[in-house]
Amino acid sequence: MIKMEGVGRVFRTEEVESTVLDDLSLEIKKGEFVSIMGPSGCGKSTLLNIIGLLDTPTRGSYQLEGIEVSAMKEKNRVAFRKGKIGFVFQSFNLIDELTVFENIELPLVYLKMSSRERREKVERIMKIFSIANRRNHFPQQLSGGQQQRVAVARAIVTSPKLILADEPTGNLDSKRGKIIMSSLIQLHKMGATVVMVTHSPEFADYADRRIRLFDGKIISQSVREALDV
Repeated sequence: MIKMEGVGRVFRTEEVESTVLDDLSLEIKKGEFVSIMGPSGCGKSTLLNIIGLLDTPTRGSYQLEGIEVSAMKEKNRVAFRKGKIGFVFQSFNLIDELTVFENIELPLVYLKMSSRERREKVERIMKIFSIANRRNHFPQQLSGGQQQRVAVARAIVTSPKLILADEPTGNLDSKRGKIIMSSLIQLHKMGATVVMVTHSPEFADYADRRIRLFDGKIISQSVREALDV
């Protein structure tokens, strides 16, 4: 599903040039659950942004579902990822002016789905995450754990083939973190490909494969059996 060869990402200012990813090659098969670990500043989030077509590499090849996307224009990248990729961010990125229902519904609006179908999908996903009783609340009226459940629900409401999670448990306590991990495991079992950035060795071990980055390079990979949660 994902194939990268010689990918580099360089950020330049007038005075400084920083290499964040350096000649990185990576393959992720359809249906895999992969965790990415490494110290702060090693390139984890940059790699996830490139995988999710939020950023483009400075050099190298990136194929997603067999299509070369490394040099794809922003307009085409937006169209390509629509409905196919779900994002879960540590900062939630919920829209304060929208209710829980409206936040979850938003990706379906972009897909121009009928209001009846949108309502049915949102109602179903809210029940799964036990947030139906908060449907008319705004993000600032929710706890951190509730906001994260809304963010995950929004990410998966379109049934994306690829789910990208950037520190999805970073702002949660252990109990609520395990609830989010359980959700990702269930999505994986339903056939989604999951790529997760995490600082937690415990949560990294939930994945089929664990990748470690350092200074923009993959320094190790290990395969483990996914844990049932």
